[in-house]
Amino acid sequence: MSENYHSKGGKARAEKLSTVRRKEIAKKAAEGRWNKGVPEATHEAEIKLGDLVIECAVLADGTRVISERAMTRAFGGKRGGSHWKRMKEGGANLPVYLSAKNYLPFIDNGLGDALTSPIKYKTMKGNIANGLDASLLPKVCNVFLKARDADELYKTQIPMSIQADMIMRGLAEVGIVALIDEATGFQRERANDALSKILEAFIAKELQPWVKTFPDEFYEQLFRLRGLDYPTENVQRPQYFGHLTNDIVYKRLAPAVLEELKNSTPKDSKGRNKNHLHRRLTPDLGHPKLREHMASVITAMKLSDNYDDFKKKIDKLHPKHGETVELDLGD
Repeated sequence: MSENYHSKGGKARAEKLSTVRRKEIAKKAAEGRWNKGVPEATHEAEIKLGDLVIECAVLADGTRVISERAMTRAFGGKRGGSHWKRMKEGGANLPVYLSAKNYLPFIDNGLGDALTSPIKYKTMKGNIANGLDASLLPKVCNVFLKARDADELYKTQIPMSIQADMIMRGLAEVGIVALIDEATGFQRERANDALSKILEAFIAKELQPWVKTFPDEFYEQLFRLRGLDYPTENVQRPQYFGHLTNDIVYKRLAPAVLEELKNSTPKDSKGRNKNHLHRRLTPDLGHPKLREHMASVITAMKLSDNYDDFKKKIDKLHPKHGETVELDLGD
């Protein structure tokens, strides 16, 4: 079949397509090229602040965004003739809710640039949306509140300042990220991801060379605090010292490090570790942190009269990860 035939056939099919259909196909192709590389939302939800509902999302790179439309709606704005009228009067090329001229003294360059450069992203439904970095919400609120405090608001702008006040009461500038993470469920994945990074930094993939890590002074103090005589002729130690070491050292070193060390250390036929746990710690972070912790532990030991006294001190200095410290607040 000749190339000319294919060419004619393709041309004939194209001619059969309606003008509307051809425009749709061309539009989709253009959108595909234009939206290439646009970040995708991995989590979406709505934040409710009183009667206000704000759509938010977390993008694949961890950026938390608020829908640009939701931000405009939050302050009762709608782009239209009034916006362009303000532009002619010398207002800023900003979202309609901040484009009035009297707001300009309260808008810094960073906020202005961010508001005029929305983040394009793909929603979980596959649509393209514009978002704004979530941390901008309280900053926008501050513009209204500063203008109000300076008595620079027009009568028609007072409702927006009231709305801003309400929003600020519902969140703090550093709290908006946590609020979105909780609403979308991203905080659970964030915690898991953070834990994975900690373990990756602490636990070595390969067994490290043996280096003397627990000084004799550590065991001398441990014997003393437990009311035992320190052996000078041998290094025999009570078997339960291993449990004490796990409790006062590894459980306080970093989250889940003890469990990961145990899992990554091979066992013998009796279930005992074939190698010292510290040989699985990374040389650039794990070992230095362990030595630093040991120095603090030994200092606390020297300042303690017995093991119970030492435990109280070490629990305050280095609480076990996942546990809270009980504070003595007196009467």
